[in-house]
Amino acid sequence: MAPSLLRAALPSLAEINLERPLLIDGEWRAPLEPAGFCDVVDAATEETVASVPSAGPADVAAAVAAARRAHERGVWARTPGAERAVVLRRVAALVAERKDALAAVESVMGKPLAESKWDVDDVAACFEYYAELAVQLDARQGTPLELPDADYRATLRYEPVGVAAAIVPWNYPLLMAAWKVAPALAAGCCLVLKPSELTPLSALHLAAIASEAGVPAGVFNVICGAAAVGAALCVHPGVDKVAFTGSQAAGTKVMGAAAEGVKNVSLELGGKSAIIVFDDVDIDKAVEWVMFGCFWTNGQICSSTSRLLLHEAVAARFLPRLVEATKAIPLCEPLKPQWAEATGVLGPLVSRAQHQKVSRLVYEATADGAECLTGGKRPWSRSKGFYYEPTILRVDPSRHEIWRTEVFGPVLSVATFSTEAEAIKLANDTSFGLAAAVLSADEGRCARVANSMEAGIVWINCSQPCFVQAPWGGFKRSGIGRELGQWGLDNYLEVKQVTSYVSNNPLGWYTMPSKL
Repeated sequence: MAPSLLRAALPSLAEINLERPLLIDGEWRAPLEPAGFCDVVDAATEETVASVPSAGPADVAAAVAAARRAHERGVWARTPGAERAVVLRRVAALVAERKDALAAVESVMGKPLAESKWDVDDVAACFEYYAELAVQLDARQGTPLELPDADYRATLRYEPVGVAAAIVPWNYPLLMAAWKVAPALAAGCCLVLKPSELTPLSALHLAAIASEAGVPAGVFNVICGAAAVGAALCVHPGVDKVAFTGSQAAGTKVMGAAAEGVKNVSLELGGKSAIIVFDDVDIDKAVEWVMFGCFWTNGQICSSTSRLLLHEAVAARFLPRLVEATKAIPLCEPLKPQWAEATGVLGPLVSRAQHQKVSRLVYEATADGAECLTGGKRPWSRSKGFYYEPTILRVDPSRHEIWRTEVFGPVLSVATFSTEAEAIKLANDTSFGLAAAVLSADEGRCARVANSMEAGIVWINCSQPCFVQAPWGGFKRSGIGRELGQWGLDNYLEVKQVTSYVSNNPLGWYTMPSKL
């Protein structure tokens, strides 16, 4: 471990031996074929606080083999859902017990500590929720189907898809892992988790908690590394399902890699979501929702409503208020005590590369004529850390590429509209379709707009609420499948039809019922 900064922040967490950072078949191991290091950098200080050895091809093979053995032995799949639920609830309890320490791990990537604590609460709630669905899964087994022929009886079984590879991003390291690990375990799957190389520590601590809670050896394995590790998981013949959250470009590669084995794939690939503000809104409330929708988690969130469509009749009053409020957002050092309970603040971006990407996209937009209303640079008061001012750009949707490009930073693009139809057309003019929002006092208009939006999630008079009970996923190139809710569990289940001939009547081949 490099500087003791992180250890000092985590006194209540069990030590993770970073010389043996791979959890394979219930054992902490060093890589068999070291492939460099995953450096964990404090985004506020630019100091390396941990270096985690990366897995190599032999480690990927070992992790998949461990999961495969556990699956074939049925040590978890054949355990009743009610018993799996007991273990999942232990995981939830341990996560809640270690909330402050886990939040500190999360905040190393630049997330304000109060936000990280909310994330940890959501992680515990996710495991609790899927524990209950594991219990309910027992009751779903043998569900009868109504058939048109009384000579037959059909029932349904729900069985785990097998070995799952879960590949998660850096913006919500622990929560995105929970969104995959909790339903996979509830379904009875065995899995291999690969966290982002930028934020591997959360996954290691979750693995330690899962082992302590009683998840059997081989059922939950964790390996660290960069894109090559994820690619190896996607093509491995021992993997039955790939669940991926990340960029559209990376998701395309994941889907292509999994295609050869015709693997079950679920993808959440980000977005460029619109928020439509009509002229009948309460401006103060609408300004808050617009800011929250774009600047929450520093804009490093797939559902960020980073395209503001503003009715032209209210623009002259709305924009000055929005700019004023945006300029007043404090920037914080997430791990410093004075910011521990602060809300409505921004930390740094996750990495130097992300800072460079955001800077480049804003520079290119302004060089092409976009008007920067506020922000657009590193704050003068921050010489260290990957800080970037919250930024508002007035753009031409038909001209500026930043209107369609996912920035993944605190950058809001603004355009105006005159009619409801125009707003809907501009909002839907994107290759993404994850989320959208509409703000208006007219309930009928809100319903019409919501029904017209080409997105998997639509918010009315709000932005970014997320509930574990509700499906999460998008249309178009924002991905395939849904996470959370019953849909999240079904991601990791195969449906089996069991049909019996129950009549005493003799049956000739020529009287067989139609297969259609």
